[in-house]
Parts: sequence; C-alpha cells; structure tokens
Amino acid sequence: MSYTDHIFVDYRRRVKALEASNNPFARGVAYVEGQYVPLHEARIPLLDQGFLHSDLTYDVPAIWDGRFFRLDDHLDRFERSCAKLRLKSPLPRQEMRDRLIEMAAKSGIRDAYVMLIVTRGLRYVRQYAPEDCKNFCYLMVMPYLWVMDEETQKTGGSAVIARTVRRVPPGAIDPTVKNLQWGDLTRGLLEARDRGAMYPILTDGDANITEGSGFNVILIKDGKLHTPKKGVLEGVTRLSVLAIAEKLGYPHIIDDVPVDLAYDCDEILFVTTAGGVMPITRLDGQPVGSGDVGPISKALWKAYWDAHRDPELSFAIPYKD
Repeated sequence: MSYTDHIFVDYRRRVKALEASNNPFARGVAYVEGQYVPLHEARIPLLDQGFLHSDLTYDVPAIWDGRFFRLDDHLDRFERSCAKLRLKSPLPRQEMRDRLIEMAAKSGIRDAYVMLIVTRGLRYVRQYAPEDCKNFCYLMVMPYLWVMDEETQKTGGSAVIARTVRRVPPGAIDPTVKNLQWGDLTRGLLEARDRGAMYPILTDGDANITEGSGFNVILIKDGKLHTPKKGVLEGVTRLSVLAIAEKLGYPHIIDDVPVDLAYDCDEILFVTTAGGVMPITRLDGQPVGSGDVGPISKALWKAYWDAHRDPELSFAIPYKD
C-alpha cells in the first residue's frame, strides 16, 4: 500500500456515497441573505464591492471524513483580516461557526471545502467611510477541492520559478489578509503553463521566494524545513505541517528563503487547505533531489492527514443521518 492509499481509498468510497444522495445540498450549500440555498443557485448582488473591486476578505477551512479541521484557527485569522480591512461581519463569530456546522450537517458532505466571505457590501469606500458601509457575509460548503489530484500526489507535481512576474509586495497588498486579488498569481499560472509546468513559485524581486498560486512553499534541505517569513499568507496548513514536522524530529526555519535553495534542496512541498501536502518533484524542468517523492514528504503527508482525526485539532459534525 502506498503512502497515499490509506487516505484515498476511504475518500473515494465517501465520494460515491455522496454522488448517490438525493439531498439538494449534497453538491454544495450556500448562505446568502439569511437563507440556505443549493450552491449552484446562489446569487450575489452585481453591485457588491467584493465583486466589483475585490473589497473583501475570506477564509477556507475544511472538513475531512466528517470532522471540521482547525475551524477556530481559521476563524481567528478571518477576524484579524476583517479588522485590518475595517470590515465587520454581520454574523457574530459564534453564529457563523454554528451556521457552518449546520450547513455541513444539512448537506451530508463529509469531505468539504468551506468558504466564509465578508465583503464591503453595496457602498464604495471612495464615497463612504468604512463604518457607514453595510458589510455582507456569504458562507459556502461544497465537496472537497483538490489543487493536486491523487495520481500527481503519488508521483509529485512540476513547478517553475516565475520569470515574468513577481509577487505583489507587502507594501501594496497585505499578504497576511486572505484576498481574491490574484493578478500576479494568475500571471504566474499562465507562465507555468507556457513553460510546461503545473504551478508557479513567485519571488519577491530580491532573489527570495514567496508563495505560489494559493499555497505556501516549504523547501527541505538536510532534514530541515525552510519557508518564507514575509510576502506570504500565514497559512493554517503550513502551521499544521510545521508542527507535525517538529513532532517527527524535523526542525524548521521561517526566514528569507533564497531562490538558489530551491534549486539545491532535497524536497519541495506546497501546502494548502485545498490539497494538503503536495510534493513537487520537478522544478524548471529538472528533478528535485532524486526526482521522486522524498521520505520526509511522505512522512509529512501521512501525518498531516492523520492529524485530521486528532480531537485537539478537529471535531465531529452532527450529521442528520
């Protein structure tokens, strides 16, 4: 049995059960204007500033095998992001938490990608003070999304160090506030495709790596994990992986990470809620280390998914069935 089989065998079984469901929320459920609706029927106002100007913040916790994983950590970060943007959720934290649990229970989805969003609403801050804008809240629970599919996770993905675009600097857009301003990340994805790879790693313009298109980057060299300290989202998944690495005896450093280390490291990992631990085995067309998924990557992959059953990090959802 491969290092991924213990997760994917049961996952595929749960997917088949969900596909056979007659539940109208089984393909996803949204909370919009105080109502629960099937996800693909949900609509937002065209004049919402979140749509027109990306004036919003959001967060993405996950549910795995019927258990919410690190929900309160995501809510903590979400509240910090709202405060930095002078947004105020119309749903208090406890009500938002309760509704997300209720939505998951109603849907029957046991492996879910969950999204909570607060937008500025219909008023633009160019004309109105932030406190005079009625903010909107949207919630979504949908079947789990994989940034990297099962087969690629077994063999490793491919990436490039982007040449034509750099990460937006922290002085322009605060990377610690989760946002949908993806202009640089989209350009990086297009460059990666043009160069025959799956994913980009963006630099800060000063010969250090930052992050990729929706994921943190971890380089492994001589048994030590290296990950950037600035220009990146402070990922909850990264937090989980670094804690797991410490327990397994692999120390980590959060600091500037030079591009040169990416070409000289033993293993590369991308980490994100929508995909977990994603091994990269080719960089700029050349093998990373041996060219195979490395032993530390495999150990972290397994331990990360096992952690989803840890009662200190997750809790069971009270499904109706």
